Amino acid sequence: MTTKRSTSILLTLGCVLLTGLTAFAQAPQADSDFLARLKALPGVSDVRPVPFDTKVYREAYEAMFEQPLDHRNPAGEKFRQRFFVAHAGFERPVLMETSGYAAFRPMGGELQRMLAGSVVTVEHRFFGRSVPAELKWQFLNIRQSADDYHALVTALKTIYTGKWVSSGASKGGQTVLFYKSFYPDDMDVCVPYVAPMNLAQEDPRLYRFLETVGDEESRNRIKAFQIAMFDREEEMLPLVQAQAGKMKWTFDMGLARAYEYGVLEYLFAFWQFGEVPAADIPAPDAPAQKLFDHFAETNAVFYYSDQGRKAFEPFQYQAFTEIGYYNYDITDFKSHMKALKNPSNVILCPPGAKIVYNPGPMSEVYRFLQYEGNRIFYIYGELDPWGATAVPLIGRTDAYKVVVKNAHHGVRIADFAPADKDLFYAAMERWLGTPLVRP
Repeated sequence: MTTKRSTSILLTLGCVLLTGLTAFAQAPQADSDFLARLKALPGVSDVRPVPFDTKVYREAYEAMFEQPLDHRNPAGEKFRQRFFVAHAGFERPVLMETSGYAAFRPMGGELQRMLAGSVVTVEHRFFGRSVPAELKWQFLNIRQSADDYHALVTALKTIYTGKWVSSGASKGGQTVLFYKSFYPDDMDVCVPYVAPMNLAQEDPRLYRFLETVGDEESRNRIKAFQIAMFDREEEMLPLVQAQAGKMKWTFDMGLARAYEYGVLEYLFAFWQFGEVPAADIPAPDAPAQKLFDHFAETNAVFYYSDQGRKAFEPFQYQAFTEIGYYNYDITDFKSHMKALKNPSNVILCPPGAKIVYNPGPMSEVYRFLQYEGNRIFYIYGELDPWGATAVPLIGRTDAYKVVVKNAHHGVRIADFAPADKDLFYAAMERWLGTPLVRP
């Protein structure tokens, strides 16, 4: 997806934010030594060349890898998982990027430049092309996903002999941590960006964060904008309808309900993206078109369209059965809302899927990360709501966390203060036993 809302979730894709390819070429047609080894791996199929940065890699491919739908029953039903590999050398470090969603090309970005190695980008089960013939939702969970990564990495380690670093952003960062908790020795280092660790189906820490983030003037301006969007709904709906017609969006839930969900989502999106200062939010009495143009920048309504709901069904299933999410505090809006009575994002879950939240897996991951999660460097933005559910370090692990001041969901190592950059390089070089390439 290309909406701003989906960029945060498909972080999303999460890893797309890490991409920095500039000079492109296709992989060679004749089988290289690397390509021959890749094709020979058991379970690998449909290997085809993809564009790559000739200044960084020697060749790059998209491929499929056969996985059990249920790793507890390896002889049972199978599906194929898509992955990409951009090859820089057999003994160079490998950066494994977990998108958490669909994947479309090899990633890398700033971490790859530091490591000067190969990149493996893996699509999450049930997303993109990595979808079983029948959507048996009970097999979309963090343990099965971790087993997928372990199986693929075990195969690729017969080719690559160097150090391995895993990374991903947002849900991709969560996936890195889930994988780490089940297979702590697969990766030498983990670098999750903006990875939440929610501990409830609707984690209350996110409410508390939104009540205090930024300054009071900014929070009041955001609230006034939302109230205006509710109060002026009759003016806004034709503009939303025109946008939907242009984009070919449809709304089984009804346009008014989708619109009001989008207005509620605006608060979270404002702080997550951080694209405009609060001072630039239009006043409540601004012309309708000006209000709508600002609101449309978040593309929040798309998330509640039939097309948006379909695209994110696997994520929502995971959110409401294991990995947690958030809802909206409607205290200040209830008297202004017309179409919604008791809003909940559970409506975004796949129709017919059994939605029962199991707190056990996230509690186990959380405990592991606090007491046994070594060689992890956590990165967060101070103003990003997802940082509200970050893992607190309690001094029991060899791990670090940097929260970048005034940064949002797109925070990167490049945004670190000089002292934090020094900390990052020192930790990474100690863990990997080799110097990084510094900008």
